[in-house]
Amino acid sequence: MNTDVTFIIADNQDITRRGMHGYISDLFGECHTEDVTDKQQLVQILTRYNEGIVILDYTMFDMNGMEELLIIEKRFPDVRWLLFSSELSEDFIRRMSIEKNIGMVLKENSGEEIRSALICMAHGECFFCHQITNLLISKSSKPEMHSVLTVTEIDVLKLIARGKSVKEIALERTSSIHTIITHKKNIFRKLGVNNVYEATKYALRAGLVEMVEYYI
Repeated sequence: MNTDVTFIIADNQDITRRGMHGYISDLFGECHTEDVTDKQQLVQILTRYNEGIVILDYTMFDMNGMEELLIIEKRFPDVRWLLFSSELSEDFIRRMSIEKNIGMVLKENSGEEIRSALICMAHGECFFCHQITNLLISKSSKPEMHSVLTVTEIDVLKLIARGKSVKEIALERTSSIHTIITHKKNIFRKLGVNNVYEATKYALRAGLVEMVEYYI
């Protein structure tokens, strides 16, 4: 399989980099790859290419939290990210799962699943391994991603996800339109989303509203 995609392996473990080079070589032959071992190198490479696929071990890299990763991801909108780690928290997984350019696979996954992840990402499709997929669709899980929001902001987000306008939310909550606009801005800022569609996806993923409520 041939591809013009550049793979950027962002991992400071030599054994992981060597293994990933092997998978990429087997699947894509002589495609271009770059190795980076810290955040500064990663940004420099992304600035040079401005596209490609980053294979990132988030838990072993020098990121100062998920928000910093999201800032870098937003800075390079043509880059796709495959987060490849030994362990990712449920809050982290649920937050990253709403990003259209981010896929996730665990280092414990089989070689077949890792190869599938690389192929999907190379074709512009995000890939989630079966453990992460099961977590995201599990009805028994109780995500706490929305813990960054106040009780009022959660209530407003629920109404946004149900398709209510700012005016309708203000009437329902007996608040001013200005107050609801302020809540909406704070919600978007805290969640790192840019529009109602992304906020609604967040609410659905976090279990704040049921799918049936969304379609009513």
